Amino acid sequence: MISLLLMKQIVELFLVMVMGFVLVKTDLLKAEESKSLSIVALYLVMPCVIINAFQVKYTESIRNGLILAFVAAVLIHIVLLILVKVLEKIFHLDAVEKASMMYSNAGNLIIPIVTSILGKEWVIYSSAFISVQLILLWTHCRMVFCKEQKIDLKKILLNINMIAIFFGILLFVTRIQLPDIITKTMESVSIMIGPICMVVVGMLIGNMSFKQIFAYKRIYLITFLKMIVCPVIILLLLRCSGMANLLPNAKMILLISLLATITPSAATVTQMAQIYGKNGEYASVINVVTTIVCIVTMPIIVWLYQI
Repeated sequence: MISLLLMKQIVELFLVMVMGFVLVKTDLLKAEESKSLSIVALYLVMPCVIINAFQVKYTESIRNGLILAFVAAVLIHIVLLILVKVLEKIFHLDAVEKASMMYSNAGNLIIPIVTSILGKEWVIYSSAFISVQLILLWTHCRMVFCKEQKIDLKKILLNINMIAIFFGILLFVTRIQLPDIITKTMESVSIMIGPICMVVVGMLIGNMSFKQIFAYKRIYLITFLKMIVCPVIILLLLRCSGMANLLPNAKMILLISLLATITPSAATVTQMAQIYGKNGEYASVINVVTTIVCIVTMPIIVWLYQI
């Protein structure tokens, strides 16, 4: 049932992506103008979603669920680090390919998907995966691209989404409820997260030709490894670890962690590739192809998790 709802939700998001594509192809907007929407999504919509997710009544059940979600997120990323290291030696992966396989588009996709198929009360658990990935994006991923060993703590701690997570946790632990008018306003902004992110992806695709996309011969291999091999290994990890039996709602919390893992390659990888002088176009092509493929792969992985 959840896999069917997931397929429906992904198709809806895909159609929104097509709208963004059409806007660029009809010359109503330029692809580079998507940067403005990205800023709105990153600095306004996403923080509202995160803070709002923590505006729930403090209970021991939710606290324990959050701890489980954090443990699962750390464990998943450790396994992915090892797995990508092994695959790097076998397939001679470059920096863009390694980062694209390691990091998923959880920040943009997991929150609208969880909200739609499970309900907004489950969004709080997705923040665990997002926070762990954000830390690794500005440490491990940055090192992969620029070959530096120095960790930029300032960029991690001052990332707007990390600030929102810290603030949300503070409100949750201290049991402070924001005024109703503020939470309602944030809810109104939060519902934009899915559409705005997919319009951006569609606009970026609109600037590419299909010849340009499939000119990269290794795109099939990387897509297969990212969307099938890695998800199946994480699926087996979550099924065989016994964590699903730790809490009454553990199976659903782990499903959210799985969903975050099996989303397409992170859009942030494309931005970082451009910043550090790597092949930004190749990174965006991987993002585009994995986004299209996820319409089929994500519901199948979820179905396998549930049976």
